[in-house]
Amino acid sequence: MRPRIGITLDAELPGGYSKLPWYALRENYCDSISEAGGLPLPLPHEPELVAEYLDLIDGLFVTGGAFDVDPALYGEGEKHETVILKPRRTRFERAIIEGALVRDLPILGICGGQQLLNVVLGGTLIQHLPDAVQSDIQHEQPNPRTEPGHDVLIEPHSLLARITGADRLPVNSAHHQAVAHVGPGVEVTARAPDGVVEAIEHPGKSFCLGVEWHPEYHISYGDRAILRSFVLAASEGRRNTLRPQQ
Repeated sequence: MRPRIGITLDAELPGGYSKLPWYALRENYCDSISEAGGLPLPLPHEPELVAEYLDLIDGLFVTGGAFDVDPALYGEGEKHETVILKPRRTRFERAIIEGALVRDLPILGICGGQQLLNVVLGGTLIQHLPDAVQSDIQHEQPNPRTEPGHDVLIEPHSLLARITGADRLPVNSAHHQAVAHVGPGVEVTARAPDGVVEAIEHPGKSFCLGVEWHPEYHISYGDRAILRSFVLAASEGRRNTLRPQQ
């Protein structure tokens, strides 16, 4: 059986698709998981059902979105004027990440998903990159997301380096925030040439990886390798769970 990959949804206010609040998810999130060998299962924002969701899934895919993590969650009292919050989504994603970490389910965080993963693991964020980092790199790239925006430099001997077999990858870029400090036990494993953190991982977990770009767009061979490795980790975890006890 394909491993079941829980994919977090975005939430939108009334307007456009519906006059009532509605969920949203780009097709390529699900398509990329299916192509990698997983069974994509979108997850509505029901914090009280987190334990039951976790019983169903073999891996957790935390997606990005055009919103931010509440700075109060990482100890900052003031909110930058550019920060947009989606409290119910964040409450749900925080709870399911915490539960997945306790169960050591494979986790892949994408863009804002990486940022929340870092916060849940005890780290902090830069609220608005243009105010904090002087750079020629446009981390909210003006060209289409289907094209690369810049390269990232990967730390040798990291999980990301083993997965991709590379020390440098082209990536797309669609964020105005980034990791400031990582939490205990978390490692920074890729940076942009200007020093901005582009990937984190927790080597104490079976598979716990966050990337600031969007591998579901398949910009490079490395993106497909990331998704395949994540799904494979979920598959191995599923087999171990189903294996008869000796």
